[in-house]
Amino acid sequence: MTRYLLSRVGQAALVLWAAFTASYVLLQLLPGDSILIKFQNPELGLSPQQIAEIRAYYGAGDPPLLDYLNTLLGFLTGSFGYSIDTGSPVVERLAEALPETAKLASAAFVLAVLIAVLIAFAASYSRTSWLRGALLSVPSLFISVPAFWLGILLIQVFSFRLRLVPVIGGGELQQLILPVLTLAVPISAPIAQVLARGIDQVYAQPFVPVIAAKGATRWWILWRHVARNAVLPAMTVAGLTFGELIAGSVVTETVFGRGGIGRLTEQAVNAQDTPVMLAVVVLAAAVFVLVNLVVDVLFPVLDPRLKAAS
Repeated sequence: MTRYLLSRVGQAALVLWAAFTASYVLLQLLPGDSILIKFQNPELGLSPQQIAEIRAYYGAGDPPLLDYLNTLLGFLTGSFGYSIDTGSPVVERLAEALPETAKLASAAFVLAVLIAVLIAFAASYSRTSWLRGALLSVPSLFISVPAFWLGILLIQVFSFRLRLVPVIGGGELQQLILPVLTLAVPISAPIAQVLARGIDQVYAQPFVPVIAAKGATRWWILWRHVARNAVLPAMTVAGLTFGELIAGSVVTETVFGRGGIGRLTEQAVNAQDTPVMLAVVVLAAAVFVLVNLVVDVLFPVLDPRLKAAS
């Protein structure tokens, strides 16, 4: 088990390093100079010498390899540099934006899992073929709906038409309802598909008729025996889709005018604020890697065969 855990931690560190390196290289290849774009504006009245000092402050004049190593060392020590747009530490900007996105993403993920479990269990428990087919087609519909279109539709229906959820004002819980639903619906689709398929595969195993012959009810078999064996592939998909929450929050927070990592990313892209963009990408990769590391650690706990193999 120790070797298995060390192997997964090593792989997670390697993925984080690869994400940082790829993001750094791609951002350096962007056309134009973000510092010159920001400070060479004649309205600021900065002299060439002052602009050169600003470039030196941000390390723009360093050799590429040295700048890469300095940036990497800064990330390892928790220093993400300074925002070109505002001049404030990137850590402070992330700390201001992260709580809002964390609330939105965590609530959306929990709701997505609940929707997926409800669809998969209802489809598996249904005795009517047309109802089962209709339930299994719901994830395909969910995953095909663009997030921005769904958000606008929810605003039109529940805010403007039915006036159930206010767009502006209202309590914090009311402000979260529509954004959470917008983010959760597409995320729930792949989890529901994999979970439903896994349940069908487990039902086809020989031990299921044996348990039924002992007098177990259909619900008992589904909940106590089938679900535990079918949940492992769904956990993998859930871990993979969790990484999409940061990307989905960019669209969702923009549609609903919420502050968070999504809004911060939008501002950084518009201002070509490369330190902030790099920090956001690494943060998203870190969350993705951490969630999948937790899933990998839970696998041997849920499946004794994997525990013995590790």
